[in-house]
Amino acid sequence: MDISIISFAQQLTSNPALLITTLLTLGVIFVNGWTDAPNAIATCVTTRCLRARTAIWMSAAFNFLGVFVMTQINSSVASTISNMADFGNDTQGAMIALCAALFSIVVYSVGASFLGIPTSESHSLIAGITGAAIAIQQGIGGINMSEWVKVLYGLVLSLALGFFSGWIICKLLTILCQNVERRKANGFFRFAQIVGAAAMSFMHGAQDGQKFIGVLFLGLAFSNGQNQVSGMAIPVWLMLLCSIVMALGTSVGGEKIIKSVGMDMVKLEKYQGFSADLAGAFCLLLSSLFGIPVSTTHTKTSAIMGVGAVRRISAINFSVVKDMMLTWIFTFPGCGLISFVMAKLFMFIF
Repeated sequence: MDISIISFAQQLTSNPALLITTLLTLGVIFVNGWTDAPNAIATCVTTRCLRARTAIWMSAAFNFLGVFVMTQINSSVASTISNMADFGNDTQGAMIALCAALFSIVVYSVGASFLGIPTSESHSLIAGITGAAIAIQQGIGGINMSEWVKVLYGLVLSLALGFFSGWIICKLLTILCQNVERRKANGFFRFAQIVGAAAMSFMHGAQDGQKFIGVLFLGLAFSNGQNQVSGMAIPVWLMLLCSIVMALGTSVGGEKIIKSVGMDMVKLEKYQGFSADLAGAFCLLLSSLFGIPVSTTHTKTSAIMGVGAVRRISAINFSVVKDMMLTWIFTFPGCGLISFVMAKLFMFIF
């Protein structure tokens, strides 16, 4: 299979389904960088370690590196997404179904936003691919449960491990620094938190970038008559394309999200912000190495809640927990159903 960038560009002009799939995927990556990446630097900004615009540009750079570097070192998350569903041997129909899955993410996200339902691009992507595969295979036989079960692991990791990692790291730092002069401690953690925010941005790119690389790679395989991508190496140009688009999305901004995550949920000091960043980065690294797709937003917010719990449970804004639960309750069946219907409709029309 020819997966060179020249061949890809030629196929875009001759295959409308691939063109639409590519545009939708890059659009979702851009929005992900815009709305999701600011979570990585929220604590760094709200504890006044960095100005918002400086932190955003730093995040853009490390999101780029996260997508590009981690995909070359370990592309297991991308492989999990690519191998999650079996679209069958009809690669043209599979291409249409994949297009429908991506379209459903846009439809669901817009509708959920209008109704005030919290969303996660990661969960929407997984649900969309699943719904489209069920539609084209006419049953759950198209779902690779050995890969899909990693999503369930991801739900546990993003909430439980994120929370307890944040609590443990913050508790240890509290004990270690209890006799350290506050001014000296703040000076150290001011620098440490910048490093932590960079690590979080890197791991955000590694996790979320790989998810969409997996989708684009699957679409490229379908357009070349291949019904699966097992054992195939992801081309460097595809990594670069996705990492650049995510970096551009991150550079757009996200000041409101920074305020919501870093200030509205738990009021943090510098050592607490560093604890949350380190815990979140650790959880994302662990899940990336094992090919487990997780929500970076849920991982970071869970880590922040764990940090807040060190001080007192009442310091946590539990409305955030409710939003995460609503995301899980509505996104998987909601986006999956829309994807199923859109796949059936697209296959009928085309």
